[in-house]
Amino acid sequence: MSRIGRKPVPVPEAVTVEIAPGNIAVKGPKGELAQSLPQEMTVEQGDGVVTVARPTDRGEHRALHGLTRSLIANMVEGVTDGFEKRLEIQGVGYRAALKGKKLELALGFSHPVAIDAPDGIEFEVPQPTEIIVRGIDKQLVGQVAADIRKRRPPEPYKGKGIRYRDEQVLRKVGKRA
Repeated sequence: MSRIGRKPVPVPEAVTVEIAPGNIAVKGPKGELAQSLPQEMTVEQGDGVVTVARPTDRGEHRALHGLTRSLIANMVEGVTDGFEKRLEIQGVGYRAALKGKKLELALGFSHPVAIDAPDGIEFEVPQPTEIIVRGIDKQLVGQVAADIRKRRPPEPYKGKGIRYRDEQVLRKVGKRA
């Protein structure tokens, strides 16, 4: 059976990749990540490149091929550079503070909202209206940022709430007398 559609992922010298049947582990200067892979995909390593190949050109194999390659590329980028998501808080009295490893948010509720940092995630609060979520796992960074945003999403009338830094919030006009 010939392998169709090869997609290489460049691997820096500081990163080691271990490939086992159905699994891949990537170690780098920032940490270590492991991921299970689809059995249909063939992953091979050679002179600074990890190559993913698919068995056929069918739709599901093409989709799994791209997914597998993206997962491996994100793992390599995560252990070398890491990922971050930036959130902004808008609203009078809305602010964030760091208490140890916990993020404490004042969002207009009668009580402060505390969020624990999962393993591999760190919070930074450069100013009370800005939150930076950092980590090596892209999926985990995005999920934690989405969970923080979910506590008080931006509302369309005044724009108050937590939003991603580059997010555009569509504003509504409101009532007219």
